[in-house]
Amino acid sequence: MLGAVLVAIAASIGNMLQGWDNATIAVAVIYIKKEFKLESAPTIEGLIVAMSLIGATIITTFSGPVSDWVGRRYMLISSSILYFLSGLLMLWSPNVYVLLLGRLIDGFGIGLAVTLVPVYISETAPPEIRGQLNTFPQFSGSGGMFFSYIMVFFMTLAPIPNWRVILGVLFIPSVLYIVLTIFFLPESPRWLVSKGRMNEAKKVLQMLRGREDVSGELALLVEGLGISKDTTIEEYIIGPATDLHADQDPAAEKDKIKLYEPEEGLYWVAQPVGQSTLGSAVGLASRHGSIIDQIKDPIVTLFESVHEKLPDMGSTGSMTFPNFGSMFSIAEPLPKTEHSDEEHEHEEYSSESEGRNSDVDLEAPLISHRNGSTLSVRGHSSLLQANDGEVVNSTGIGGGWQLAWKWSERENEKGEIEGEFKRIYLHQEGPAPSQRGSVVSLTGTVVPENADYIHAAALVSQSALFTRELMNQHLAGPAMVHPSKTDSTGPRWRDLCEPAVKRALLAGVGIQILQQFSGINGVLYYTPQILEQAGVGVLLANMGLSSDSASILISGLTTLLMLPCICVAMRLMDVSGRKSLLVYTIPVLIASLFFLVLSTTINFGTLVNASISTVSVTLYICCFVMGFGPIPNIFCSEIFPTRVRGLCIAICSLTFWFGDIVVTYTLPVMLKSVGLAAVFGFFGVVCCVALAFVIIFVPETKGFPLEVIIEFFNVGAKMH
Repeated sequence: MLGAVLVAIAASIGNMLQGWDNATIAVAVIYIKKEFKLESAPTIEGLIVAMSLIGATIITTFSGPVSDWVGRRYMLISSSILYFLSGLLMLWSPNVYVLLLGRLIDGFGIGLAVTLVPVYISETAPPEIRGQLNTFPQFSGSGGMFFSYIMVFFMTLAPIPNWRVILGVLFIPSVLYIVLTIFFLPESPRWLVSKGRMNEAKKVLQMLRGREDVSGELALLVEGLGISKDTTIEEYIIGPATDLHADQDPAAEKDKIKLYEPEEGLYWVAQPVGQSTLGSAVGLASRHGSIIDQIKDPIVTLFESVHEKLPDMGSTGSMTFPNFGSMFSIAEPLPKTEHSDEEHEHEEYSSESEGRNSDVDLEAPLISHRNGSTLSVRGHSSLLQANDGEVVNSTGIGGGWQLAWKWSERENEKGEIEGEFKRIYLHQEGPAPSQRGSVVSLTGTVVPENADYIHAAALVSQSALFTRELMNQHLAGPAMVHPSKTDSTGPRWRDLCEPAVKRALLAGVGIQILQQFSGINGVLYYTPQILEQAGVGVLLANMGLSSDSASILISGLTTLLMLPCICVAMRLMDVSGRKSLLVYTIPVLIASLFFLVLSTTINFGTLVNASISTVSVTLYICCFVMGFGPIPNIFCSEIFPTRVRGLCIAICSLTFWFGDIVVTYTLPVMLKSVGLAAVFGFFGVVCCVALAFVIIFVPETKGFPLEVIIEFFNVGAKMH
C-alpha cells in the first residue's frame, strides 16, 4: 500500500499551493494598496483578494464533468500548469489588470485542486486507510500556509518588501507539482475501468497495492459502474462446506454461495437464512429507540448497524474461524488452484492484448459460461476459481468485505424461466449466537450443534456486468461484459434523479454549506487581533518587529498549531471514524464561540478577556482542523457512485465556493451592522445546526469500499 500513500502525498501538493496562496495574498495586499494607491478604491482591493475565489467557482462548474470525460490525472496536470502560469503573471504584474488576470488563473488552479484531489485520493486509496490518506490535503494546505508565512515574515524585514516576489514565488513549488503530476501520478483506476481500459487499470492497482493479484478489486470497480435500483439486505450463515449439510432438494444447493478456500481443499459456504438483522435494527430504532434514533435518517441507522455488529478483532480477522479473516482481507491474493485452465486463458489473453487498444478487450465477455458447468474469466486473473468441477465465485474487496456472485433463476408469469446474476456484498456481523443447532436456512439447511459458523450481512442486487441480451449469444448460461459495451458510462444527468444519489447530494451539499458558515473565516481573520490583545503583539514589538511583521508572525504561529492537530485527526480518521470526529469536535467549536461572545461583551479585565479569547481561538482552530476542516471534502468524495462522482463533486464544490464568497463579502458588513459578538453568536447557532445535521443525516463511512457505500444509500432511500 506504499504506492497509494506516496500517490496521495504527491497529489496533495496542489492543496499545499492553495494554502501558500492564501497566506501570501493576505500579506501582499498591504503593499499592493500602497503602490497602486488603492486606499480610496476598496472595490479594487477586494477584487484582488476575491479574484481567486471567483476563478475557483468558475472552474469548479466544469471540473467534475470534464474530469469524468478526460480523467482525474489530466485535470491535476492542468491545475499544476495553471499554478505555474499564475505565479509568473503575478511576478511580472506591471499593473492591476495583469495582477487580476494572474489571480483569476490562480483561482482556476485552486478550484481544480480542491475539487479533484480528494476524489483522486479516494479512488486510489484502499478502504482501510482512505480517511487517513484523504487528510493529507488538509495537512498540506496548513503546512503551505505556515511555510509561506515564515517566508513572507523574513521578506517583510526588508526596508521595502516586494509584493511581486511574495506572490510570484508560487511558481517555484508549482514546478515540483508539474513534475509529479506528469511523471509520477497514475490515472485513477476507477476512471480507467469506467472507460473500459482494464489492462491499464490492473497495472495501476498492482502499483498502488504492491501485489500482483488485484482481480478482486478490479471486479469491484466494474461492478461499481452500475447504480443499483433493487438492492436488498439479506442475512447469511457462513461456515465450512462440510458443516453446512443440505437436504436433497436441488434448490438448496443453488442458494449456496461457495467462497474461496482459506486452506487447500476446504470451501466456505454462505447460506441465506432470511432478512438481515440490519433491516430489523432500522425498524427497531425507528419504533422503540430514543427521540434521536427516531428522527435519524434510515441510511445513517443502516451504517451504524454495520459498525455496531463488527466483531471486536478488526476488519480482517475472525474470532470464530482463524482462517476466515484471509477471505475477508484485501491484502491477501486469491489462492491458486491445481487447475490452471483459466490462468492459461488469462495469460494468452494478456499477451494478445498488450500493445493494442484495451477497448478491444471488451468485445469478449469478461466472464462466460464454460463447458456447461464452470465459469471462466477473460481479462482477470482468477476472478472465479474452478477446483474439481466446483465454482468458487467470490473475492475479497477490502475493509472486511467480500464480493460474491450468484446465478438466480425464477419462473415468470408466462411460465418461462428467467435468470440473472446477483452481486452480493458480504460483511461479517460477528460470531454466531451460542444456540447452535437452532439456525435453519430458507432452503432447509440445518447447522449442526457442533459446527462453527458466523453471521454475515449481505447487500444483494443485480450485477452490473450481466445483460440479458448476452444470454442468447452464449452457451446456455450467464455471461458478463463490461458495461461500456451495453450502456454509456459517462456522466448522465438523469442519474442525479436516482433516490440514492439525491440523498447523497443532500448530505454532501448540506455539510459543505454548514462548514462555510461555521465561523472559520471570521475566527482566522481576527486571530492576529485577538492574540495582540493577549499581549503577544507587545512582546514582539519589544523585539524590534514592525506591526506588519508581528501580525504575520502571529498568523504563522497560529497556523503552526494546526499541524499536530491534523496529525491526530489523520490517526483517528479510520479508527474513530469521520462522524465521530465531527460529533466530538463540533461541541468544542460551539463552546469556543460562546466564550468568544462572552469575552467581547463582558469586561472581565484586560488580562482575563485576552486569556479567554486566546484559549477560545486556539481550541476553535485546533478542533476545526481535526473535524469540520477536512471531513466534508472526504465525505463528499466517498458517497457518490463512479459514473456521476465527478458531476456530484462539482455540485458540492460549487456550494463550498459560493458559501466562501458569501461569508467573505458579508463578514465586514455584519461586523459593522451587528458587531463582533453577534457575528460569533450567529456562527455558534450555525454550529448547533451542523451538529444536529451530522447526527441525523451523515453516516459513518470508515472502512467501506466506495462501491458499497452507495448501496447503503440505495437501500436507505427506499425506507423513507
